[in-house]
Amino acid sequence: MNFREASNNDISQMLEIRFSVKENVLQSRSLVTEEITNEFLTERGKGWVCESTNQILGFAIVDLKEKNVWALFIRPGFEGKGIGQNLQQLMLDWYFSKTKEKIWLGTAPGTRAEKFYRQSGWKDVGVTNYGEIRFEMSFDEWESINVVEH
Repeated sequence: MNFREASNNDISQMLEIRFSVKENVLQSRSLVTEEITNEFLTERGKGWVCESTNQILGFAIVDLKEKNVWALFIRPGFEGKGIGQNLQQLMLDWYFSKTKEKIWLGTAPGTRAEKFYRQSGWKDVGVTNYGEIRFEMSFDEWESINVVEH
């Protein structure tokens, strides 16, 4: 498996993964288009992919403008292999190299994602307007997690 920065050429496979997940399903595909994804990759933040034999297995995108994780998704059938952890590491290392401001994300309750974020050290701070759990992480929290892990 290879982890690298995402490019425009990856967007079609990223959207394929986003539309195929069984949890945190999009209510409307119009919320995540090629144009919107490109904007997050090139203007608002940065993304990373995990690939193997030219197939993207997972991707992550962070948004510096809104200070949140815009996407972290794994292709169905490839969960539990450490892809999400590695993508999260790349994403948060980059994010906190650009700003020390707290980062947040939202995810549906009762999902594998909720469990993943809790185990990764994210703090549950309430519920979003969409009924998702709102998680936050500070620079100091990220730094202390990395000291423990490394």
